[in-house]
Amino acid sequence: MAKSVQLEVITPSELFYKNDVEMVIVRTLGGDEGFMADHAWCCKLLGVGELWIQEAGSKDFRVAAICGGYIDVKDKFVVYTDAAEWPEEIDKDRAQRRKATVEDWLIHHDLTNTSPDEITRAKISIAKQITRMNVAEGGARRKR
Repeated sequence: MAKSVQLEVITPSELFYKNDVEMVIVRTLGGDEGFMADHAWCCKLLGVGELWIQEAGSKDFRVAAICGGYIDVKDKFVVYTDAAEWPEEIDKDRAQRRKATVEDWLIHHDLTNTSPDEITRAKISIAKQITRMNVAEGGARRKR
């Protein structure tokens, strides 16, 4: 059996997850990265993406949608994120509608009078909704 390490996923409103895991895969700003017990200490910024969790003693992974934050990798792993959702908590139709609304705004809005921050927030919102829809369907990794 592989070594395990404690993982905590913390949002502003709750301790979303706490358990021993064998592996965690997150979307960092540099791309997807995996972490296992005895990994070198590090702190990585996270993008909007999927959080893959292989619990101790399991061959399978659980997936959740997360929205930015960072992972602190030491003797335990702690993910601090703005939001986290399990697949069963996601309303896929609502995510699709939100994505379509923001895309429509980007297409039809006069962007010459729009701040770059507003455009960036709109693009991040689209990424969040795509991630939420993927997680609701079991995650993008499972589609490959």
